[in-house]
This record gives sequence, structure tokens and C-alpha cells, in this order.
Amino acid sequence: MSGRQQKAERIRELMATQGEAVEENTREFNDGRYESTGDLSEYEALRDEARAIQEDAIERIPELVDQVTEAVEANGGTVYVADDAADANEYVRNIVADADADSVVKSKSMTSEELEVNEALAADGVDVWETDLGEFVLQVADEAPSHLVAPAIHKSTEDIAALFDGHFDPEEPLETAEDLTTFARDHLGEKIREADIGMTGANFVTADTGSIALVTSEGNARKCLAATDTHVAVAGVEKLLPRFEDLQPFVELIGRSGTGQDITSYVSLFTPPVDVPTLDHEADELGSADDREFHLILVDNGRMEMREDDQLRETLYCIRCSACANSCANFQHVGGHAFGGETYTGGIATGWEAGVHGQESAAEFNDLCTGCSRCVDACPVKIDIPWINTVVRDRINRDADQELSWLVEGLTPDEEPGGVDLQKRLFGNFETLAKFGSATAPVSNWLADWGPNRWLMARIVGIDRRRDLPEFQRETLVEWFAARDDRGPSDPGREVVLYPDLYTNHVQVERGKAAVRVLEALDVGVRVPAVRSSGRAPLSQGMIETATDHAEDVATQLGRHVDEGRDVVVVEPSDLAMFRREYERLVDEDAYDTLADDSYEILEYVYGLLEADPSRSDRFRNADGERLAYHSHCQQRTLGLEPYTTEVLGELGFDLVTSEVECCGMAGSFGYKAEYYELSMDVGATLRDQFEDEPRVVASGTSCMEQLDDLLDVPNRHPIEEVADRLE
Repeated sequence: MSGRQQKAERIRELMATQGEAVEENTREFNDGRYESTGDLSEYEALRDEARAIQEDAIERIPELVDQVTEAVEANGGTVYVADDAADANEYVRNIVADADADSVVKSKSMTSEELEVNEALAADGVDVWETDLGEFVLQVADEAPSHLVAPAIHKSTEDIAALFDGHFDPEEPLETAEDLTTFARDHLGEKIREADIGMTGANFVTADTGSIALVTSEGNARKCLAATDTHVAVAGVEKLLPRFEDLQPFVELIGRSGTGQDITSYVSLFTPPVDVPTLDHEADELGSADDREFHLILVDNGRMEMREDDQLRETLYCIRCSACANSCANFQHVGGHAFGGETYTGGIATGWEAGVHGQESAAEFNDLCTGCSRCVDACPVKIDIPWINTVVRDRINRDADQELSWLVEGLTPDEEPGGVDLQKRLFGNFETLAKFGSATAPVSNWLADWGPNRWLMARIVGIDRRRDLPEFQRETLVEWFAARDDRGPSDPGREVVLYPDLYTNHVQVERGKAAVRVLEALDVGVRVPAVRSSGRAPLSQGMIETATDHAEDVATQLGRHVDEGRDVVVVEPSDLAMFRREYERLVDEDAYDTLADDSYEILEYVYGLLEADPSRSDRFRNADGERLAYHSHCQQRTLGLEPYTTEVLGELGFDLVTSEVECCGMAGSFGYKAEYYELSMDVGATLRDQFEDEPRVVASGTSCMEQLDDLLDVPNRHPIEEVADRLE
């Protein structure tokens, strides 16, 4: 079985066994985030404040380590800075050995998962118990967490009941959630009472006071540190904040971002060693608080290298709220056992895994990120997670063997040892393919869909045979525009350059023609020059150098038009997102600012024209309440542009219904890839269910239109085509 087949089988298995539970819980968290953050008037200001604090803290890590060491030691505690996992585990083992401890109880800590502390202690014969309910479930099941906040999110109540009944053989079968939590509370309560040492993580550590913030849903962390004589806290060096006052924005944001709660059930702030008497459970008597011992282990394990890496540095801003996972359509359907590495899960996991475990771990799931940018809007500290994923993808490509050595060594494609594989090369160089396809159409379309060729594409390149291929048009939009007799309005009020993105120019030419007709009808002079593709295709495959080459050419070409007073109008939202977001990293600052400030999505521009002169609405026939279903492209939504389309269509008199889902599942080349086809269709199923009875459907992005073609029997088109059809 090839690597692609193995990946497809793994995804298929997880969708079948875990998908329903993961989807239900992550969507509940995500909906809760929308509601909770929507009620917070200062939400964006808090995000900016939290971001600024993190930027400052990561810059000052060495200084903050010295400061927190001084504060903790002044309180009678000990700070140890561990170079790596082995170093940290050795220190913990020594603490346990010195205390002659037999048992350790732990609250939830992803850092301890990263270090594999449990395994290190178990090898010494120490009993270790996870006291967080989700972690306890996974300890019994011998499974890894599938979510940063809710580690057992992939298990239903019935799953956990069967697990506990089989493992513990209780007197009465456990059935309800109440049964399970009562059983776990009683069982773990006994373990806590018997424990010698308590371990916790730390959501945040304030350097000035040595205080630790623990954010939990069950309160078990408090028990772990108060019920034992020795408390060990493990935290990455990135958890340090300069001042106690810096906690405020994070306390406001972490619960809202992760689980949709205005504030998490338990927010524990303490400056260890805590001033609580020790308790001898066997003698049933209190001891002295002076007997308490506290150790703060600050872990490097690759973090300081990440700090010096301009591309991975932002990963350290992460507060591990899981918003990136909850907002991700792919994660919602497969969970962290597919969308995750050795420790971390979700969108931000690529940066963490590459930084602390290495790129091989990140490579296993990196392609599940489609770059839609929904996670950026969800992230409380505004981390550009798609860019981190793209950078790691680029590095994976570069580290691989650049020669397709299976051709030289006589291996089969399934045994290919490395390199930028043919699949990425094909999709990353789609511009070349599109030019050839149009130049030789319709023959190219027939050949591409010919049975033996489809088999070869599936076998060698991994393009799923169930997916319809794009049909290239013989006459491109640029050629049509150059050859037409109509020169547009004789005295235009303004002039634009309509950007001929790859699909509008070579495949969906009619939407380009419709855009020209609408703009000219609104007294706008239009130019459609031959311009290179934006670089979206190579960027999505992790080919940053190629994408940069495209971006510099496009920014130069379009910049000349802007300098001459023309606005840039874009049909495809993913290309506009390149101009407004990704070009900031690909071209020089002046070129980026010029293009970002003067580029507009087509319906955004039409809306502005109608707002500037409402009388222009008379140039369209009213739709008189015709039913129209509309799905907005992911990047159109993340750019905040969807309302312009709905306003224009509403103004024209359509009875508009908008999709209730945020992602159609196609995501550009993602839905073509054999290993992801079924996931793509599974994500799209909700959209299909909503729109299957709608008589007419429009979608604003190429990917969405292609996916809707496969999901529905009803043809779909771009909204600008509906607008053009209403012209008088």
C-alpha cells in the first residue's frame, strides 16, 4: 500500500470512528467562541494587548528566566532550566527518588506530554495518575491526546463507559456522564490522597512575583498541589510573562477562545510554595506549611532555537487555547490523531512539532492545513498560523532529495525516497498547465479526462479519479478582451485593471466577462492586461521561492497601473488574499502597501459604486424575490468581504439564503488529492445537505464552485454572473 493510500485509509478510519464526536465538540466550542467574543466589546483591543505582551516576553526570555528564578528562590522554591526532555525528566526522577515517593498525581500539562514524564517515571516503578478527566480516560485507554484543551474529545460517553467497564469492572455498569464523572472523581480522589508528589503544568508564570496561573475546568490542579508535600510545576520558557498584571488579557481570552466560556471554571493564581499546611492522610493530622517543597522546571527543548528563527518565532506566542483546531474544518472531521504530531494538535501544531520534535513529525500532517486563514481570526494573539505551516512545508520540500531518484534507481512512484513530489510540482506550477490547456483546448480537456490518463494521474500524481477536472477554455479572458470591438464607456468616471487570475483567465472565463460588463455598465473603464499568476498555487504547496518570484512580478505589473490612477479589481478571493496578506511577506513594503491598499474584490467594488451613486441601481432589473443560495469563499470571509456580496444581491431583489457552513471542503488543490478526497467530501456534506433542494446556487470562489459541482445536481455560477444577467 502506498503512502497516499495509507494516509487515506487512516483518515477514513478516523472519520468513521472519531469524526462524529470530534465534529460535535469542536463546533460547539467554535460556536461558543463566536458568542463569547462577540459579547466582549474590547475583544480586539485585548487581542492586540496580549499579542504585544507575548512579543515583549519572548524577546526577553533570558532576562525573565533570571527574574523568575530570583522571585521563586526568595519564596523558598527552586527553579531548574532544562535543556531538553531527557534533562527535564532526569530532574523530575531525582526529585521523586529523593522524596522516596511511590506515587505522583498530575494535572493536565501538554508540556509534560511533550517530555513524556509519565513514561520516565513509570520506568522507575513510580505510579503516575492523570487527574484531569480527559487525560485519565486516555491513560486508561493508552492513547495520546487528540486536542490541546479537551484531550479525549474524540470519545463519546458510550466509548468511555465501555472503556471504564472493561478496565475497572465496577459493581454496576457505568452508563451516563454523571456515572462516569462520579466514578472518576472517587477513584482519583483516592489516588490524590495517597500521592507523595503533585505535578502541574502552568498556563502562565509571572516573572516579577514567581506566581503561576492554572486555568482548568475541574479544579483538580488545586488538589494536586495542595494535597501533597512536594509540588513540581513544568512549563516551557515561553510561558513567562513579565508582570503579574500581564495576566489580565490572557484570563479574559483563553476560555473564550478555547471552549467558548466567558471565563474558565477554575482560574488558580498562586505564588508557591503555597501557604497551606501539609496533610498526613494516614495520621489524619495537619503539618506545617514550612514543610512544603516547590520546584519550577522551565523547559527549553528547542524553544530558544525557535525564538531565534524568524519564521517559527510566532509559534511561541501560542497560549494553547485550541481555537485554531476548533475553527478548522479539516480538524473538525478527523481530530488530532490525524491533524497532529507526537504531542501537539491543530493548526499551530506544525510549528510546535517542527520546533520541539523535528520536521519529520510535522510532515506527517502538515498538508492538512489548507491556508484558509480562519485560524488567524480565531487566534487570541493573532498568530499567522498558515504562514508557519507554509514555511515548514517549504523546509520539508527543501530538505528532501530534489531529484526524483525513483526514476534513476528504478523504484516505483510509491517507493519514491523524497523530493518535492510530482503532486506538489503539478499543482504548484498550475500556471504552466493552464497556459498549455487553453492553447490546446478542447483536445487537452479530452486527453486529461481519457481513462488511461486519469489512471496515470491517480497512480503517479495522486489526483483522485472521482474528482472532475477543470475544463480549459480555448479563448482566455485576456484574449477575449483584446479582441472585442466594444471599448467600454466613452467617458468613464474611473478606471480599473481587472486582474486575470488563472481560473478566471483560463477556466471560468464567463465570470470574467460578466465582471467586465458590470463594471462598464457602472461607468468604469476596464483594462485586462496579461499578468502573471499571483503565486497562490506554488505557495499552497510550500514553494515559497517560486511564489515570491510570481509575487514580485505581479506587484510590479499591477503597481504601474495603481501609479497611473487605476484600482485593481479581483474576482478570485484567494488571489485578493495574496495581495492583502501574503504579499506582506513576499514583496518589499512599498509594493505591498500599494497593492494592498488599492485592490478590491469584484462585489466589494460594485457595492462601493452603488453606494457612491444609488441611482446606478436603476441599470439593473429587479429579481422580484427570486430564490438564490449563496456560499462565500473562506478567504472572502476572513477578509470580511462576504457582506458586500449579500448586500448587492439583496439590493437587486433576490431572496437570498446564505450557507451556514464556513468551508466547502475543497480548498484549492486539496480536494483533488487522492489521500484527502474523502475528507474533502465529508467536510462538504453539510453544505450539500443545506443546498440540495435550492434551485439556484452561486459561490464566490473557484474551489467552492468546483466542490458544489460535485456535491449538487444544480449548476452553480459566480455572483457577478447573476448581477450581469440583471443588467438592463
